[in-house]
Amino acid sequence: MTEHVPAHRDPGQRDADADVIVVGAGPSGSSAAYYLAQAGLDVLLIEKSRFPRDKVCGDGLTPRAVKALVAMGVDVSEEAGWLRNKGLRVIGGGMRLELDWPELSSYPGYGLVRTRASLDEQLARRAQAAGVKLLEGTTVTGPVLDDDGRIVGVRTQAEAEEKPRSKSDNAERVRGTTLPPGGTTPRTPREGPPGGTTPRTPRGNTFRARVVVAADGNSSRLSIAMGLRKRDDRPMGVAVRTYYTSPRHKDDYLESWLDLWDGDRLLPGYGWIFGMGDGTSNVGLGMLNTSTAFGNTDYKALLRRWLKSMPEEWGYTEENRTEPVKGAALPMGFNRTPHYHRGLLLAGDAAGMVNPFNGEGIAYAMESGEILARVVAQALARPTAAETERVLRGYPEVLQDTYGRYYTLGRIFVELIGRPKLMRYATARGMHHPQLMKFALKLLANLSDPRDGDASDRIISAMTRLAPASR
Repeated sequence: MTEHVPAHRDPGQRDADADVIVVGAGPSGSSAAYYLAQAGLDVLLIEKSRFPRDKVCGDGLTPRAVKALVAMGVDVSEEAGWLRNKGLRVIGGGMRLELDWPELSSYPGYGLVRTRASLDEQLARRAQAAGVKLLEGTTVTGPVLDDDGRIVGVRTQAEAEEKPRSKSDNAERVRGTTLPPGGTTPRTPREGPPGGTTPRTPRGNTFRARVVVAADGNSSRLSIAMGLRKRDDRPMGVAVRTYYTSPRHKDDYLESWLDLWDGDRLLPGYGWIFGMGDGTSNVGLGMLNTSTAFGNTDYKALLRRWLKSMPEEWGYTEENRTEPVKGAALPMGFNRTPHYHRGLLLAGDAAGMVNPFNGEGIAYAMESGEILARVVAQALARPTAAETERVLRGYPEVLQDTYGRYYTLGRIFVELIGRPKLMRYATARGMHHPQLMKFALKLLANLSDPRDGDASDRIISAMTRLAPASR
């Protein structure tokens, strides 16, 4: 439902509940909220679920994602429960290569593994610690528009009202989530200080802000409500994953399978095995929409057929499966645009920020949240509404400058590997040339630094500069 209110001409919008409302507390939303709060803005972060909550993901983090975590002050030490990895093990063409992450000044030389249930909650709590107000269990049902059709807020539906709690309960976990530092519970905007009660969110609340951010994932209902649809000329992937009890749970490398075999038959897509360090492995597979099998494949059955070819001692059998097989879409290469529209900015999966080369989304979600926060902080510091709008309209160009040309290369790559014969030929040839595969790792993971890197870094930089910007 869309609510209409009179247009607010005052750039300060004094009746707002926050300077910025961020919808969705995934990596992009929590990162954006964190950096906005760091800039001194009043931020309301709205999440439809309650933490901890699961998301379909490989749970593997490249050095690019590690850098983003460190920038937010997250403790990524092994003592804090993170499992480090040295690089990527690639299996294909009858060969197996272990490729270490490149040593660069711009990125750390290691990756991490962490479940999304834990990762997402940590990022949300970091945002809270920075001063962000977090509403959990609250669904955004639609935008609030002024007479000019600009979004000035959101309507929400709370999951349920909370019962009052004693002050001693404030130090406990609330519905399985760890409270932010200080032991206080998150508050709704304009409530009084914590006085021994948990937040009570009445049903059907309306919250207003000067700027609204859609960080609500691939489906992004808020973007759709504002008239922003997915683009058919952008790549899309689909992935399924589950967990198995396995002796391979602690691995120094993330593992990528370029060939999926069902006996002597080659299956479409690519697979992964990521040890979680907790007695289980995250095992899954993905497929791109450039494959002829996309859309007419039973992905869960495909996963089972692939795993039948695995050694029995690895434990990837039904009796060892610990979670249901779940699937999710991978929106790639800016598959929803424009990234700014009538007061609404898009970030993360809502903006189609997944890397087309390797399906990585977390790093780009966090980076786009930081980029968005920089733009919004500058925009809201301008003295007039017209100047604020001018800065906000520049957000898509900032994203283009950062990722546009690289994503163009990624779309070309996706088209090429969608041809099975070409993919098999490239895999067979490339796996026999370790230096070529090291170059491919840098390109696919977007880990290069022309300032202090080698020739391969400079080649990747030149390729990116020559590619046309993504439009």
